[in-house]
Amino acid sequence: MASARLPISAFVICKDEALYIESCIRSLDVCSEIVVVDSGSTDGTLELLERLKGEGFPLTVLHNDWPGYAAQKQFALERCTQDWCLNIDADERLDDELKAALPELVAAPAEVAGWGIRRRNYLIGYGYPADNAREHHLLRLARRGKARFDPAQLVHETMLVDGEVRKAPKGTLLHFRPLFLGEQILKENAYSSLKAEQAAKAGKKARPWKIAVSPVLYFLRLYVGHRLYRCGWPGFIEAGTGAVYAFMTEAKILQRELAAKMPPAETKRDDA
Repeated sequence: MASARLPISAFVICKDEALYIESCIRSLDVCSEIVVVDSGSTDGTLELLERLKGEGFPLTVLHNDWPGYAAQKQFALERCTQDWCLNIDADERLDDELKAALPELVAAPAEVAGWGIRRRNYLIGYGYPADNAREHHLLRLARRGKARFDPAQLVHETMLVDGEVRKAPKGTLLHFRPLFLGEQILKENAYSSLKAEQAAKAGKKARPWKIAVSPVLYFLRLYVGHRLYRCGWPGFIEAGTGAVYAFMTEAKILQRELAAKMPPAETKRDDA
């Protein structure tokens, strides 16, 4: 365990993450505080956290009934006490390069309110993409009091930061949840439903052309823009899965509007 801890509160939301959360917590040994908010685990997650707490990890484990992704993360963020707050998922971990870079990040000038950190997904049959495959930066480290979550974001919630945000030049969040395609599609189905609901609540109208265009653009952004073509067929599958998510999201937004105009079930159209 790290001998000198940094003024960072890492916060994690979880439910039934016994398979993954231990690696996450062990990678946070550089943090002065680790806040875990659980929403009702029954798979041994809580017992595992108690064991890690007994080993000396600075864990605060809280329960909060599930209010949604953004609201749960806001609940966790508000319980952080250190100068900097690190948003990390239970199936992520800091790599050694990122841990080595953190002292410099938290010593940033006062005008810097947050840091975007690169994240790499584990690809079944390949592993983590190499440095020559680009991964986007996610805003995950922010000064306490400068960040918040928007409860209107039902999925893919991000911190909103008051102040300058820079990209961390080194280090990666490693995301390890290797789901086979059937499981991944179920996850994308759930996420796309939340995204469509979010769009409806925001009053956004469907644009039918996006059903055809968005999947292609999403695929190209991942496969070409993020250079997943360097990862062989695993990279192709990853980009293709993203395209499926984009299609389902746009199709569900349109179907929500069409459902309000559904004709009676016995109606027969003349142009059929």
